Amino acid sequence: MSSSAILIVLAGLTLLAFTLGRRRAVLGLVGGSRKTFHSLPGYYGGYVALWCLLPALLLFAIWHAAEPAFIRGQVLAGLPGDVRALPEAELGLVYNDIRNLVEGNIVSGQPSEAIVASAERYAALQRISDLTLTVAVLVLGLAALGWAFMRIRPDFRARNKVERTLETLLMGASTIAIFTTIGIFLSVLFEALRFFQQVSPIDFLFGLSWSPQTAIRADQVGSSGTFGVVPLFTGTLLISGIAMLVAVPVGLMAAIYLSEYAGSRVRAFAKPTLEVLAGIPTVVYGYFAALTVGPLLRQFGEGLGLTVSSESALGAGLVMGIMIIPFVSSLSDDVINAVPQGLRDGSFGLGATHSETIRQVVLPAALPGIVGGVLLAVSRAIGETMIVVMAAGLAANLTVNPLEAVTTVTVQIVTLLVGDQEFDSAKTLAAFALGLLLFVTTLILNIVALHVVRRYREEYE
Repeated sequence: MSSSAILIVLAGLTLLAFTLGRRRAVLGLVGGSRKTFHSLPGYYGGYVALWCLLPALLLFAIWHAAEPAFIRGQVLAGLPGDVRALPEAELGLVYNDIRNLVEGNIVSGQPSEAIVASAERYAALQRISDLTLTVAVLVLGLAALGWAFMRIRPDFRARNKVERTLETLLMGASTIAIFTTIGIFLSVLFEALRFFQQVSPIDFLFGLSWSPQTAIRADQVGSSGTFGVVPLFTGTLLISGIAMLVAVPVGLMAAIYLSEYAGSRVRAFAKPTLEVLAGIPTVVYGYFAALTVGPLLRQFGEGLGLTVSSESALGAGLVMGIMIIPFVSSLSDDVINAVPQGLRDGSFGLGATHSETIRQVVLPAALPGIVGGVLLAVSRAIGETMIVVMAAGLAANLTVNPLEAVTTVTVQIVTLLVGDQEFDSAKTLAAFALGLLLFVTTLILNIVALHVVRRYREEYE
């Protein structure tokens, strides 16, 4: 039985466990007499369902984590001695050929008899493993179901057990998220430290030239590489700044109109239409910027006597700002609607007009949420890649002129990691240093936003 089929059967068994546990509590029959149970029937059903699901699911996860290594060891142990003596890299290629042969994929050359025999052994072990797992999961699920069902008594506090279990699961989920973040940071940090062993952090942070081409051979000249991040960071801030100049005013004013002035019919039409912008793929925005906005800006600049590059920070920033408008407007609209109506009524009672109430009461009260929306939009702008590639180019120019071509940190990360790379060269490791720089930048933005939120939240709560 396949993994998906096992999970479907386990889900059905869990539903059956919930039904049986709840039915036992609803009937209230213990020892032939009807008794009142401590908790609601749903808690007893949930208790039996959790005991049926969690142990079996844990066994399923452990089995799938250990199965590949076990099967690999058994299959390689059956190979001839001369094959087992191969280096680990070549042995891995042999094992890949065995797996490809079993799965019906293309193998490298004509498989030998030993490879064919190992493939048959692999398939047999896989079938045995699937069958054993199916039986083990079903037996464990049924055993746990029966044990939990027998524990149901009138004085059994099922609600406490279920809530404590769910609390533990939620805590585990949050712990996984925290450790995932820590793992991402450490993986970037360690590779960035390897980069800084080859390139000075001072040259990286304050260098004014970015040319990551490095020599592959010892006798190669002219490709020593310069890794000054200032042009990339300047381009990132320039494009993000233009995008925010478009997105924040338009998005905030749209949110104010929808929440304070628009009627229900207009709001029901305008809000979903505005949020459609968030669902358009970024590559479509890139095409729009490269084929429509870029030529229009160049023609408009020529009419004014200005030289506008075919790939400019202005074009990329304008289109990126349009893309980010829903992030600001939707979040700001929700936050403004969440402001208590009593604040508005108090302002009207003191004689303030509608616009004065919005400026002096509603917006200050909603400022923490608006700042959160703007911060999300800034992070989205800093992390955007496709629009910049298609509309702003790859040239690392140190300029603040929005009419010229620039590039961003994220675009260079993609460029550095495209194709075959050596992860001991400064060129490849520079991508991790750039990632660490972005991480620190967004962390600083979060800290600043947190200070703003705390300051005004204390004032208006």
